[in-house]
Amino acid sequence: MQTTILILSLAGIILLSIVAAPRRVGAEGFFSGRGETGEAPGLWVLVLSQVTTWIFARSLMNSAILGYYYGMPGTLAYAAYYGSFLTGGYIVGHLRRRGARSVQDWLNDEFGRIGAGCYNVVIGLRLLSEVFANLLVVGLIFDAVAGGGGTIAIVTVSLLGLAYSAWGGLSAALRTDVVQMVLFLVAFGIAFLALVLTPGFSPIAVMTAPGVAGSWNGWVLLAVAALQVFSYPAHDPVMMDRGFLADAETTRRSFLHAFWISTLCIIAFGVFGIQAGLAGAEYEGELIGTWGVMFPPWVFMLLMVSLLVSALSTLDSALASSARLAVEELGLAARSLTGGRLVMALVMVAGLALTLWGNATLFDAVAVSGTASMFLSPVIVVGLVLRRPVALWAYLVAYGAALAGAFAYFARSWPGVAALLPEGHKYEQLFVICAVVLVTGFAAVLAGARKG
Repeated sequence: MQTTILILSLAGIILLSIVAAPRRVGAEGFFSGRGETGEAPGLWVLVLSQVTTWIFARSLMNSAILGYYYGMPGTLAYAAYYGSFLTGGYIVGHLRRRGARSVQDWLNDEFGRIGAGCYNVVIGLRLLSEVFANLLVVGLIFDAVAGGGGTIAIVTVSLLGLAYSAWGGLSAALRTDVVQMVLFLVAFGIAFLALVLTPGFSPIAVMTAPGVAGSWNGWVLLAVAALQVFSYPAHDPVMMDRGFLADAETTRRSFLHAFWISTLCIIAFGVFGIQAGLAGAEYEGELIGTWGVMFPPWVFMLLMVSLLVSALSTLDSALASSARLAVEELGLAARSLTGGRLVMALVMVAGLALTLWGNATLFDAVAVSGTASMFLSPVIVVGLVLRRPVALWAYLVAYGAALAGAFAYFARSWPGVAALLPEGHKYEQLFVICAVVLVTGFAAVLAGARKG
């Protein structure tokens, strides 16, 4: 019965998304999100699009898993990344005042094609990880609910998600994001209300829960998030793309509203993980199996529907941003519907291949990409905010340090890399790596900066 409900829910979400997608779209709408008459998206279209693409399935699961292991500090650590809406809005404001239409536009002016090219490598990997991680959650859901069929579900979602995304590009992503966000809020809102009304649920216990592994590493992750949160939004093309679609004031307000809405959603989802820890439930299948035992079937299914909606909402936006990156920034294909759709298909195939390869480490993808993005912090602070010209060699040193840090965390179990890292939990090692990356980056950029 649950499998049937899940399949019907997925079919319904995709059908509504197809209905919401524009019937006709030109190249401008496909790449720039303009409406049929050329109008820019309104405030709440931007807000809901920002929120639903950032509370994606991987993030919901990460928040819940960190809450299970480290209590409220773990969930707050992940929620801290949503401060990216504040730092991202700040960065977008400075870029717009400089006359730039994207991060690449500014980097190209400051550092030439090499500077923009280095950045594009990082965000290309980021987009690929978005596709991979959300497809992975789809597979986890079907394996947990149906006892199998995860691979079939992943392939099916890939094909259907690609179909409606490739039809309308960014304009389709914006319109379907609104529908998907409403569906998410309804499904998740009912599930959360059922949780807090459960006999024995204690807000105080949730707030003070240490998690099954103790709260220390949750606080460590919160410190990591504080180090990464300034640069993190600048390497997310989905967020940055939405920073240049409407006028400056509408954009500023959209980032502020997206911050508080998404932060509340992430913390609320984390409560499901914290509650699982308080109930003494055994960790099973990225918590999906745990919830299947803990909650009534209808609450469990609402959680699964919430995850499916968030997975689809991120897939279409990641594909739209991939098309814009490849066509408008890299010039790898013609600025046409055919060119954009071809890029989307290639990215989806690559993401699907990564998913079927079998890597199921959800938070590590965030940690690696967040560390790789940290070269942007000193560059943006000194070059964009303080308006001091920065030498290309300094930019490349900061870039190299960030990539080395990301690699060190990814390969921390390799004997040669492990010998360079301090002993301790992997999150403590991540904090040290991030601190070294930031210090190195700022030292290089300040040394290579000239008075404007």
